[in-house]
Amino acid sequence: MNQAPRKPVIMQIIPALGPGGAEQGCIDIAADIVKAGARSLVVSHGGPRVHELDRVGAQHINLPVNSKNPLVMWQNIGKLRSLIKQNHVDIVHVRSRAPAWSAYRACQQTDAHFMTTCHAPYNISGGVKRFYNSAIARGEIVIAISDYVAEYLQRNYSISASQIRTVHRGIQIERFHPTAVTAERMITLSQQWRIPDGANVVMLPGRLTRWKGHNVLIEAIERLNRKDVFCVLIGSDQGRSEYRKELEKSIEDKELGSQIRIVDHCNDMPAAYMLATVVISASTDPEGFGRIPVEAQAMGRPIVATDHGGARETIVRGQTGWLVPPGDSDAMVNAIDEALSLDAVQRAVLATRAMTHITNHFTKSQMAQKTLAIYAELLDGSLETIPQPQPFPNQSLRAAE
Repeated sequence: MNQAPRKPVIMQIIPALGPGGAEQGCIDIAADIVKAGARSLVVSHGGPRVHELDRVGAQHINLPVNSKNPLVMWQNIGKLRSLIKQNHVDIVHVRSRAPAWSAYRACQQTDAHFMTTCHAPYNISGGVKRFYNSAIARGEIVIAISDYVAEYLQRNYSISASQIRTVHRGIQIERFHPTAVTAERMITLSQQWRIPDGANVVMLPGRLTRWKGHNVLIEAIERLNRKDVFCVLIGSDQGRSEYRKELEKSIEDKELGSQIRIVDHCNDMPAAYMLATVVISASTDPEGFGRIPVEAQAMGRPIVATDHGGARETIVRGQTGWLVPPGDSDAMVNAIDEALSLDAVQRAVLATRAMTHITNHFTKSQMAQKTLAIYAELLDGSLETIPQPQPFPNQSLRAAE
């Protein structure tokens, strides 16, 4: 009697399962590995999102792979190697530098393939840092989350273009779509944030760290000098209390306390986007990808972003949003003013273009298709692909309502 073929086993490794794009991508891919008929393992140091793996049928294994301590990293080699052998792992897919060193060594003396995803253009401040970063470039195949990151890898490490696959991050268009947000959710959020009735809402989502460019937007709001504008900065300071105090003082010094509010966290970003008249991504350093411009466009919202990094690949200049020089508050003022000046028809046209652009290029399903195709490439095709979902219904001018 013929035995059923063994399921492929794919192990993803990530430091921890908290908020963030890399973590979301890991969970999304874990779910699609299961859908493809394979076994999905995720190794991390835990975190608040472990239960999401249980929900999709993936198995979580807790190890201190978040540690940069050389001794712990060395100990992780043996632990990972044992897991690889015990679970007959076919592919080890690592999403961060410290665990990449441990996993790279662990895969030696096993039959497992080793691959990585590079999520950012990591800072190179010297030879030691360059060597540490190089772990992410040692995969048989290296996924870059944008062409910008792919160029960074080739420019800084001994890696050929044939080893790199660009797989843009993808979002759930079923969640990030205007018709998926109820009026009740928007009212609840508006009341929580005490948004004045009839205000034009300028919104910058992103954790409170200096390179996200909050000060640039605060300067732009001052120079815009429009009393009908209310600005919301969404993001936790994650312990950076001094930077938050600096922002609060800047707001106070400019007498903008009634127009700018800092909100610690938001559990309902689709509703937040629906409240926004204009969404801002003001990063002064280039982002490897940047989810904010993609999510904003998916919601049919005008987006103003800085003209570098991944934003150049996700925004169609002059058609789905504005790109301005980083750190240039005057250029940001002009772009925000143009976005606020759009009439209802112009907003509807921009919304339709933006939503179509995201549906065609940046969905979770497309990310899964491309990632599973890479797994299949390493496994000589022995992995099913995930069927593309149908576009979310009613992608129409309702985005402008």
